[in-house]
This record gives sequence, C-alpha cells and structure tokens, in this order.
Amino acid sequence: MASESPSAVRKVVIHLRATGDAPILKQQKFKVSGTDRFASVIDFLRRQLHKETLFVYINSAFSPNPDESVIDLYNNFGIDGKLVVNYACSMAWG
Repeated sequence: MASESPSAVRKVVIHLRATGDAPILKQQKFKVSGTDRFASVIDFLRRQLHKETLFVYINSAFSPNPDESVIDLYNNFGIDGKLVVNYACSMAWG
C-alpha cells in the first residue's frame, strides 16, 4: 500500500507564454514536481531570460505568491491539463 500522497509524486505541465516585449523561449512547456514552490518556476525563467526583473502571472490574471506550491496552483487554476504561466519584462496586468 503506497503511503505517498498523489501531490508528492505528481508532475505538473507548465506552459510558458511570453507577454508584451518578453522574449519567447524555444521550449515553452516543461514538467515540474508538484511539491516545488512557484519560486522555482520564477528562478528558472530568470535564468533562461537573463533578466533580474520579471513579472509572472497565472492565466493572464494574477501574480501568485512565490511560496505557493505548484500543485496547489494547478489544482485551482490549471486548464486543459497544464498550468499557464504568462511572463513579461514590464508589468502587464494589475
């Protein structure tokens, strides 16, 4: 009998979408562990884009707390089996 919860081993598909003047990444979809914090997604984007200032949104609507777990964001805001993350170099939405 497995004692691990599904969120402990679940991988979440992240779909990155450039917004405004942000450069488009060659690979726009990747998987992360559901137990990871959203801060790891932000750090990944900063390294890929070589930008220190970055604005990140879920579903073009809001900026999540970096301490939120990826699986919680996916369970509440995931669409079509993935979590859509918009990123911009300047503020795109309030």
